[in-house]
Amino acid sequence: MSQTSEAPGAAADEAVLPGAHAGRDTPEEQPSTRDRILRVATAEFARHGATGTRVERIAAQAQVNVRMIYHYFGSKDDLFLAVLESAYQAIRDAERALALERTSPEEGMRRLIRFSWDYYFAHPEFTALLNSENLQQGRHVARSQTLAAVHSPLLERLTELLARGAREGVFRAGVDPMQIYVSISALGYFYVSNRYTLSAMFQRDLMSPQCLEERVAHITELVLGYLLQPATPIASHAPRKKNP
Repeated sequence: MSQTSEAPGAAADEAVLPGAHAGRDTPEEQPSTRDRILRVATAEFARHGATGTRVERIAAQAQVNVRMIYHYFGSKDDLFLAVLESAYQAIRDAERALALERTSPEEGMRRLIRFSWDYYFAHPEFTALLNSENLQQGRHVARSQTLAAVHSPLLERLTELLARGAREGVFRAGVDPMQIYVSISALGYFYVSNRYTLSAMFQRDLMSPQCLEERVAHITELVLGYLLQPATPIASHAPRKKNP
């Protein structure tokens, strides 16, 4: 099924499938129909990808008519974009709770690195959705009207953290905040998305607690090793050179 072939613009239909409300939470606790569709769609797109997901399956699991999905989202492409926007908004909201502006520059960077690492494992659907969108060459994200605004506050806080670190003589000056964030993401994302093949190739359980802690410590050391001024040493496993 193509991603744009499924009758966008169908008339609104407020009816749900028989038994849709059976065993549901109280009315105060029920998510809205749109939120319920979005939650089910997130799981389906994470499992089957942008092209393998079927709107009919989402409708059945969300206990709504297919037409209602088109009423709220317009098309399967638009639904996938809404899922991506929701996923990005969730991680940005969680990052805001780090309160980087209230920490020392080094502690703020450590928090951001640890947060990014932990988030990938706590939300495997996030990496799955990103994998799917990259297979689509980012075409959904490219037409989003909200994601640029979602990312701006993060870059602003990171810019301020780096600038404060430079003013205090802790961080080197002239660091591009986007490059730092991409590096932090890449160092964790590759490990998470390739953990099965890497474990098989290296004959090690890369998901063991020891390996996971070693990896996040390694990421932290790499990033801070780049950021910190030479006068601010960090722990290193490299052997010290003896004086001649």
